[in-house]
Amino acid sequence: MKIVRYRDQAGVGRYGTLDGETVHAADGDPFDGGLTPGEAVGSLAELTLLPPVRPGKIVCVGLNYVAHVTENDPTRKVPDEPVLFMKPQSSLIGHGATIEIANLDHNTDYEAELAIVIGKTARDVSEADAADHVFGFTAGNDVSDRVLQKKDGQWVRAKGFDTYCPLGPCIETDLDVSDIKVESRLNGEVRQSQTTASMIFKPHFLIAYISRVMTLDPGDVILTGTPEGVGPMQPGDTIEVEVGGVGVLRNRVAARGH
Repeated sequence: MKIVRYRDQAGVGRYGTLDGETVHAADGDPFDGGLTPGEAVGSLAELTLLPPVRPGKIVCVGLNYVAHVTENDPTRKVPDEPVLFMKPQSSLIGHGATIEIANLDHNTDYEAELAIVIGKTARDVSEADAADHVFGFTAGNDVSDRVLQKKDGQWVRAKGFDTYCPLGPCIETDLDVSDIKVESRLNGEVRQSQTTASMIFKPHFLIAYISRVMTLDPGDVILTGTPEGVGPMQPGDTIEVEVGGVGVLRNRVAARGH
């Protein structure tokens, strides 16, 4: 099942289910009892989409594809454990919303990523049991200010600006992510294209590893890292992130405040 969130005619965020390009209103709670699809309310192109989930926390994994580890720093070593950081809820935007570049004189990069949505509370779970705690998967863009990332030595400010975590367009609840495409396209030109088979740390390992650090709650999101090919965006650009089996997350780029 593909699940979206959209703004209804009253301006209220609602869950819906996706059938092709058509969104159906849905009743219920996807994390408690499930959703019941209802009438069609419009197409993806017609509706204002919201991030498909409202996570309590967004846990991110850095340096999870070998070729990306060294593309900005040839001396960087491949990590022997996942590198973790977090993004705030305020960084979230949905499919079709605008990424607002905060510092126009800085390189601000796109990073295409597979995102895991947690479905059941996970604390100290094993890798073998991790799949039981997955609700589904979506596409994410870990937008990153490279100047601040290097200056600060840690990544929260560089990756935490408002609009720096596009997510969507939907959650796919039935997907084998062992070998699916993760791709970015800037103004239609492919910039990143790799499969999840190239991940250093696989999704179920990441869930188990993170759950030994912090409890993962239903709706929490894990961004699993980006392949090589990252690069800067400018106002006027359009960035697309495609995850096989999920769909295409598309956002335009503008200057903050414009």
